[in-house]
Amino acid sequence: MSSSVNDEQTRDQWGTKLGFILAAMGSAIGLGNIWRYPYVVYENGGGAFLIPYFVALATAGLPILILEYSLGHRYRQGAPATFHFVSRRWEGLGWWMAGISFMIATYYVVILGWCLSFIWYSLGEQWGEDTGAFFIGEYLATSSGAAPEGFWELGGLQWKVLVPTLIAWAMVYFLLQRGVSKGIEMASRILMPALIVMLLVIVLRAVTLDGAANGLDVLFTPDFSALGDAAVWVAAYGQVFFSLSIAFSIMIAYSSYLPSRTDLSNSGLIVGLSNASFEFLAAIGVFAALGFLAGVSGVPVTEVVESGVVLAFVVFPQVISALPALNSVFGVLFFATLFFAGITSMVSILEAVIAAIREKFDLSRRAAVNWVCGMAGVISLLYVTEGGLFYLDTVDHFVNAYGLVVAGLAEVLLVAWIARTLNEQREHIDSMSYVKVGSWWTISLKFITPVLLGFMVVYGLWQEFAEPYEGYPGSGLVIIGAGSVLLTLLLAMALSLNSRAPHDDLVHAGKK
Repeated sequence: MSSSVNDEQTRDQWGTKLGFILAAMGSAIGLGNIWRYPYVVYENGGGAFLIPYFVALATAGLPILILEYSLGHRYRQGAPATFHFVSRRWEGLGWWMAGISFMIATYYVVILGWCLSFIWYSLGEQWGEDTGAFFIGEYLATSSGAAPEGFWELGGLQWKVLVPTLIAWAMVYFLLQRGVSKGIEMASRILMPALIVMLLVIVLRAVTLDGAANGLDVLFTPDFSALGDAAVWVAAYGQVFFSLSIAFSIMIAYSSYLPSRTDLSNSGLIVGLSNASFEFLAAIGVFAALGFLAGVSGVPVTEVVESGVVLAFVVFPQVISALPALNSVFGVLFFATLFFAGITSMVSILEAVIAAIREKFDLSRRAAVNWVCGMAGVISLLYVTEGGLFYLDTVDHFVNAYGLVVAGLAEVLLVAWIARTLNEQREHIDSMSYVKVGSWWTISLKFITPVLLGFMVVYGLWQEFAEPYEGYPGSGLVIIGAGSVLLTLLLAMALSLNSRAPHDDLVHAGKK
């Protein structure tokens, strides 16, 4: 690792603090904020869920987010080199995080392709009356319909999916090649304000629809008895953990591009609370629209509630078709919102990998982008086959539920208990920040977060053995699901074998 990488004159930097905050918000605000969070709230106590959600945000989400800001800013490196400096034997943890991000990027871009396709399909409501059959059968051409029995029926490439996916890849590649300030920051300055405006328009339109109040009533009516259910608290910590882009290695890479004097804790608070606000707004818009759909269909709201890709690409097209006016405009607006949210996250996911590769192999940005996008692009072809939906769903479940959570747990244990550098990180944050993190930060990371993340892992494994995920065959869950996590771990071990001790001047510079 060359000490020149640490030189602020040669290393990429954000043009402004606002640019960094918008980019960090763009990474945190993704597809899950729109299609996952509303369902999680509904399923876990409605309005009462906000209590465990904000407890999780205060005791895990914000503390880890600010910790990663400190790590990246202090050492001015991507995750592998950063953890090497924390403890030489732990470089592999950074590579595992980068590997998880790489694996997520391989399928996330395909979902961006779906969004582009449905922007087009919104014109004239080309999905017809049976939106489920259109998305699953005609568009994705999923093996054996949506039945798990078709899991291993790979089939051929689906051109309707491949072409928009290639367009999405081209846009991501262009932004990454332009670098941090001229690419990622520029895109964030344009896309994030546009995303917020589009969401506000969607929410305002949704809450004025007939039946919207019924949907909001279902969403926010509190069930305080749910607070006694451990699964609700696990869901709250899981939502906060996944939605803030922590343990992806993203925030470590992003904060490494900050100037030497930056208010770290204030930036973390802005990003964390902005993400929570966006999720809350999205939940209002989604359930107002579902209330309208339920009223039009003559069924209870609970019968139209869905999450994930089904909500976005099956249920919402039904909402769009049922609108009394400007259907196509609303459809284009909704799927463009999904795309804008997704592409800022996609760029951040790959930037974490690119930063790590550049520092390890002393590559130019162009070469690193070519290698990373090229390899991810080849793997992403798996998800545009007839069985692609099954493989995407399986990899997403295992990488998020086990890869990210275990990596986050290892990160906290390393800093707080193994290397015992938590006080040093706190001093670095406080020396930079107007808002001091205080003892709550230390207590959360040393005690609360490790216990709860450990419980999440154990609880998840217990659930896995109790009931196979989505009824998929065991061979698929092991080979595609667990195999994807194991592959990232093996690659991390291989890449960390030839790690070199950091230069004294680099370590000294990082600890200033």
